[in-house]
Amino acid sequence: MASNSFDDRMSLRQRLALRGIDGVTLLVLPAVLFLLLVFIYPFIYGLILSFTPVEGGAFANYRKFFSDPFLYDTILTTLWLAVPVTIISIAIALPVAFRVRLMTHQRLLTTILVLPVTLGTVLVAEGLLNYLGPQGWFSRTLMFLGAIDRPLKLTNNYWGVFASLIITGFPFTFLLTLSYVSGIDPALEQAAATHGAKSWQRFRYVMLPLLIPGLAIAFCLSFVQAFAVFPSAILLGAPAGPTRVISIAAYQAAFEQYDYSMASAVAMIMAVVQLLIVVAILALRNMFYRGSTAGGKG
Repeated sequence: MASNSFDDRMSLRQRLALRGIDGVTLLVLPAVLFLLLVFIYPFIYGLILSFTPVEGGAFANYRKFFSDPFLYDTILTTLWLAVPVTIISIAIALPVAFRVRLMTHQRLLTTILVLPVTLGTVLVAEGLLNYLGPQGWFSRTLMFLGAIDRPLKLTNNYWGVFASLIITGFPFTFLLTLSYVSGIDPALEQAAATHGAKSWQRFRYVMLPLLIPGLAIAFCLSFVQAFAVFPSAILLGAPAGPTRVISIAAYQAAFEQYDYSMASAVAMIMAVVQLLIVVAILALRNMFYRGSTAGGKG
């Protein structure tokens, strides 16, 4: 009875605090509401909409997608762009990050390397049209040097989109990679060098195991960004041919055919493909390394 009397004398704020609900916890509510309104609700709405086709049963949209090569081939087309772009971006970002972390003017060089982010995908695409087009500077320079006899076709095809994704995706991948590389304590590498390990051995046995968790996350985020390619595929590619990516199929279903249910189904398929790749990369990461993801700095 004494305990009940004590509980009655406590204020509502004190009773909530005993259950772990205090002022700090309440600060999370705006973020939770934002996630619900901007991410969770649109996803659930799109998922339900994808199962309410204009004609046919609940799975009619998905049957239509996977029975039409013009639609399901967009998955392979998008993967053929996103996966190589992600791998090359990380392959370039990793040595650059190792070099930048040792430089005195690191901030200046980092700012220069991430500058393409501020330009935007459309502006980069327009610049590449002038640079890589048949009458662009690249072909003209090669013809002037006698390396080629006629202009190269590097736009309105796969390579134009590929170049655009590398330029716009590299800064993001580089910043992620630099953060992981900078988080590794230099003393670990110095200790390995003291014991006679060469540069490749230090990278293979000291740095790489610590970097694998971070590189896996960088790969996943960079892949998701590249998989959602749209403006580059329109401006620099062939939207009805070799660069008809899955986002174009979703756009055409929604804004050309006005079939929002089919567009939602295509968006759900995009999400599933990305999720499968992300899960596969994270599972592969666990095969190579298990342990702390921190580099031991400090």
